[in-house]
Amino acid sequence: MPAETLDLGLAKPRRQTRVVVAMSGGVDSSVTAALLAEAGYEVVGITLQLYAAGGARTRPGACCAGEDIYDARRVADRLGIRHYVLDYEARFREAVIDDFADSYLRGETPIPCVRCNERVKFRDLLALARDLGADALATGHYVRRVAGPEGPELHRAVDGARDQSYFLFATTQEQLEFLRFPLGDMPKEQVRAQAERLDLAVADKPDSQDICFVPSGRYAGVIEKLRPGAAEPGDIVDEGGRVLGRHAGIIHYTVGQRRGLGIAAPEPLYVLAVDAARRAVTVGPQAALLRDRVFTGPLAWIGRDVPVPGEARAVMARLRSSHPGAPARLVQGADGTAEVTLDEPEPATAPGQACVLYDGERVLGGGWITGTGRSAALAERSGHGLAAAMAAA
Repeated sequence: MPAETLDLGLAKPRRQTRVVVAMSGGVDSSVTAALLAEAGYEVVGITLQLYAAGGARTRPGACCAGEDIYDARRVADRLGIRHYVLDYEARFREAVIDDFADSYLRGETPIPCVRCNERVKFRDLLALARDLGADALATGHYVRRVAGPEGPELHRAVDGARDQSYFLFATTQEQLEFLRFPLGDMPKEQVRAQAERLDLAVADKPDSQDICFVPSGRYAGVIEKLRPGAAEPGDIVDEGGRVLGRHAGIIHYTVGQRRGLGIAAPEPLYVLAVDAARRAVTVGPQAALLRDRVFTGPLAWIGRDVPVPGEARAVMARLRSSHPGAPARLVQGADGTAEVTLDEPEPATAPGQACVLYDGERVLGGGWITGTGRSAALAERSGHGLAAAMAAA
């Protein structure tokens, strides 16, 4: 990408246009800062220290820890731009880590990256960028900001394998006015090539993982440390309530999980539901995971074409970050909550995940999944087979 083609669509001359770049120390944000500096913008790098103050990275792919701050500083020095490190540990713990732990205690499967973008990067950091007199905040996210008839829109990235629009569904249109995503039109291979061309030390650095504050990859241990007593034992039951075994705490289980149940059965069993109030984990055969009704909390909607309460609207619904999307009908209630009916049932849809809604490539918005269900047609179609399978188990 020639630097002169990187136009942020701002009215001021580039040398007079200040752009704050959120620099995590990874290759994506580093290339974002480098391309903007090469294009002639006044770039200011900001790195947020989110956890493990003074510590080095404890596993490959972690982010926002000591080594990453060092890498971001090295890139900033290489580019000759101002760079600041801000201690956001307390904010990050309250807004992201505590929410993550509490969500698991409610029997949900949380997505901390959404909360980080919503409550830290696109709220606190965006406000800071404005305080610094910036004209825009740029990040290394793989999404596209597209000018629409009613203002900026959020679209999927060109590189579908890297698209991060699912994690940004809570972004508001006001925030989009200020945000820029220079990498949205680039495949990852091209970003790596740009890092090599620009002689950035992070060109071969591994990508960060989703749960950056779980250094061992064992989230249950983190939750037990944050919430002592969280791992209380309980029953593993079938859909009829029959006790099949015991578990060591609901924080070890999520909908769709197969491993770690420790129950002998004629066919593999999967976690169907987690009931925090009863400390019960419900299991059943794979077919029992299918659901075609998804219920959400109040929707976050990007743009002005908000759905009319009670009227059905055709959408594409993504039910987890790795889900490509499925045709569905959305009906929003007067209180902002919604029911999404899928054209075809989907497995392993978990409360705590997000249901993100699309119109083609455009992100309409989304909401947090609060529950799932089977339509009468699906229940009738699958009921006899499920009953037989559960009886055998």
